[in-house]
Amino acid sequence: MEEALLFAAARLNHLNHLIRPSLAGGAWVVCDRYYDSTRAYQVAAGGLNADALETLNALIDAPKPDRTFILDLSPEAGLGRSQGKHVGEDRFERKTTDFHAKVRGEFLAIAAREPERCVVLDASKPPADVLAQAVASL
Repeated sequence: MEEALLFAAARLNHLNHLIRPSLAGGAWVVCDRYYDSTRAYQVAAGGLNADALETLNALIDAPKPDRTFILDLSPEAGLGRSQGKHVGEDRFERKTTDFHAKVRGEFLAIAAREPERCVVLDASKPPADVLAQAVASL
């Protein structure tokens, strides 16, 4: 719960100082680890009560994104890519493969529940191909 509260506070700051003003100005906003990431990491893999997350999102008036791109990659491949690329501790990358499998499973479940909003991209492909997949889905 402590972690979820901290993420909600950071999200509220991000919403108030960047996202909402940008949207009001007509800009597109691209975020990583936003709305669905909290559900995947804190609820499905971390054990936070889903109702608590919904309450936090309501308190900060966090809108669902119009489009979510889910970069799908096996936990082993994702963890392999992250090795040695972080300065300082990143505790999520230090979690087990089982934890990351739960996270991946929840992202895919979100996409299955909301196919009109979510697009699953094969992140095992080269970056240019992943971008092409995303652009083609717009």
